Amino acid sequence: MSEKLSYEEFVKKAIVSLRKEGYKGIHTVYSGFNQAFKKYYDGEDPIKVTNQLADEGKIVIRPVKGGVMLYLPEDAPALQNRGDEALKQMGL
Repeated sequence: MSEKLSYEEFVKKAIVSLRKEGYKGIHTVYSGFNQAFKKYYDGEDPIKVTNQLADEGKIVIRPVKGGVMLYLPEDAPALQNRGDEALKQMGL
């Protein structure tokens, strides 16, 4: 049997392969990523691994309804700072 992909290789391959046309990221639940990860890595926790990869700057995680979206760093949408925008609208 061939050697398994590293976590980073698996996650990046999943992002590229599972994203729908017109989208730059994948939803971890709706895309089937979480289940595929657990199956490939014999029940290991995808949340722990993806958080570690995000901490290392290898992927970007954005919270969304029902889970999170995973992006390659170059494809991630910019974070909107709602607090700054609210203060600006308040004239403060």
